[in-house]
Order: sequence, then structure tokens, then C-alpha cells
Amino acid sequence: MRKINNVLVTGGAGYVGSMLIPKLLANGYNVKVIDLYMFGDNVLDCVKNNPNLKQIKGDIRDKELLAKEIPGTDAIIHLACISNDPSFELNPTLGKSINYDAFLPLVRIAKKNRVKRFIYASSSSVYGIKEEDKVTEELPLKPLTDYSKYKMLCEEVLAKERMPGFTTLILRPSTVCGYSPRLRLDLTVNILTNHAINKGKITVFGGSQKRPNIHMEDMTDLYVKTLEYPDELIDGKIFNAGYENFTVMELAEKVRKIIGKNIPIEVTATDDNRSYKVCSEKIKRELGFSAKRSVEEAIEGLQGAYQQGKIPNPMEDSRYYNIKTMKTINLK
Repeated sequence: MRKINNVLVTGGAGYVGSMLIPKLLANGYNVKVIDLYMFGDNVLDCVKNNPNLKQIKGDIRDKELLAKEIPGTDAIIHLACISNDPSFELNPTLGKSINYDAFLPLVRIAKKNRVKRFIYASSSSVYGIKEEDKVTEELPLKPLTDYSKYKMLCEEVLAKERMPGFTTLILRPSTVCGYSPRLRLDLTVNILTNHAINKGKITVFGGSQKRPNIHMEDMTDLYVKTLEYPDELIDGKIFNAGYENFTVMELAEKVRKIIGKNIPIEVTATDDNRSYKVCSEKIKRELGFSAKRSVEEAIEGLQGAYQQGKIPNPMEDSRYYNIKTMKTINLK
């Protein structure tokens, strides 16, 4: 019998979670989801009748809820957060309460209830701007925003709380791209593809900034694998998870090549010169994991979803845009 059977995913109805949950169920896990379902109650409809899935509409800041639902859990994959810098900055107090203040209670309740494994989704943005060609896990962290600062601080909390029998793993994903039932159209590759298809032109702000990317399918495959690796391979470890680093202009050109070679690319000046690049050699070397799917495949997957009518009203519907949704809900 395998060591891990019962998995709790916080934020399981989010952009990544809504693709991860079906994979966990297909691999035979019993899955609980705790999520606020801010982007709709139907994102997990494809698996809602699966007897091994329990969906809980709740807040990770609710300690009573955690104390009720965590017992019996073998592993937690912690995805829940107010995601990306603009959404966080819209309400910094709310962002801190969810992204940081709720973290230590979650970890301690997990430990108290003998959760065996805790997987934390940090971010490659914790490095800030680096001049090095290879941004490895050993470089100092210099987060530029509160969002990335609290990601870093949660990493520190988890490192301190680690103990025998409580295996911890921190992943620093690159920007995830590609289709999901809870689609985000406010991420670079997804934005560029959406505009190419639905506006007939691509607007690039700046263009020289580098962005590390990883395909949704690769990222969710990795989360499934984190439940399978032996403790000694991952305990206390930190890994970058990315595919390749491209400039925003390079990404725009990839979109144009696939969507339509006659689509114009307009370049606009920007004050946002954040440029991130990461090296993912360590995770390949130590865990044997390497991303297999290209940015081009993510663009083609989005194109197919548009053609199949899976993305209605992409330019106006607020559910595709974190900051627009945050403005429409009264979350405290």
C-alpha cells in the first residue's frame, strides 16, 4: 500500500488546481479541495460526481475549518493565495492575511494531525531581478513586491516547522501558461494569445523583459509526482520548476507564428521592467523531472480551446482576470 492516499489541495478550484484535481483523482487519490470558489462553483464540474472528491467552499484563514477537515490527510498541496502582484496590491491587508498570516496556522494544524507531506507552491518571483545567466536555488532572494516577499517568508516558516515525519517541499514555479477550466487571461503567454485571436493585434509592453514559463500540463504533472517521490529525495528541498526563459517580444513572435503571421505586434513603453529568469537544472538532476511541453504547445492548446468555444466572452468576462474579479467581490 502506498504511503499517501488522502490529499488536501488548498486553492484546488484555481487556475492550476482545476487541472490538478482531475489528475490526482485519475491516479487513485482521495482528494479534498478547500477553496473560496471566487471564479465560479463549476470549474471542477468534470469530476464533481467522483466519489473520491470532496469539495469544501471555505477559507484557509478559518482555523476551525482546517481543524475539522485536515485530520486523516496524508499530504497537503498548498496552492491557495491571492495570486500575482496587481491582485495583491489591490488589497494588501487581505493579501497578507491569506498569503502569509494563514500559513503558519495551516502548517501547525497539519503537523498536529500528523500530515506526512506538505508541498508549498512558492514562486520564481522571489529572486527579484538577477543578472546571472543561471538563476539557481542557491542565489539570495530579493523579492520586489509584497506578493513575492510573503512567498519568501512562507518558505522560511515552512523550513522552521519541518521535523521528522513531516516532509516538506518548496516549489518555485515559473509562470504557468496554457488552458485550464479556471482560465487566467492575465498571464503573459495567455494574454498575448488572447489578443492575437480576439483583437487581431498583439500589444507588447516593453519587450526585452524575460519571463520564465512552464506549461500547465507539466506543472500539474509535477505536483502529482511530488506525492510519489521518496521522502529522502524531497524533504526540506527547494526546486525551481520551469521550461525556458524568453523575452516578452520572443513570446509575442511565437504567438504570431502560430495564430497568424500577418498579425501586427505593437510595442508600447512600460515602467514595469521586472525581468525574471530561472534555471531548472537542479530538479532534473535530483528528481529526474524536466518540462516536456513547449510554450508553442500552450499557445496551440489555447487556440484549440477558443475554436471549441470553451472560452466565451474572453475580453469582457471578469472571471478570466484576477484583478477584475477581486474588484467585484466583497472579500475581507
